[in-house]
Amino acid sequence: MAVDDYFESEVGIAVTATAALLSPKARRVLRRGLVYGAAGVLAAGEVLASAGRRVGGAVSEVAASGEAASKEEPTAGEGRRSTRAAETPA
Repeated sequence: MAVDDYFESEVGIAVTATAALLSPKARRVLRRGLVYGAAGVLAAGEVLASAGRRVGGAVSEVAASGEAASKEEPTAGEGRRSTRAAETPA
């Protein structure tokens, strides 16, 4: 193997992977990184799910209050028509 072969990316990746697999300290660091990374992903997922539930609840409340307001308070034109219809004998 020539000296130039050591500077190729494939060789560097293979050497790094071999060193990581054979070194207990490197394996410990990789394992700790994986655990902290997984915990971070789970925590971020929980935050996003919680925010989604809050937004969904707020949207539901706004939609429900909008429907209730439209049922309880008719517009000016609708109020006149319904009053006249109620006063007109059948």
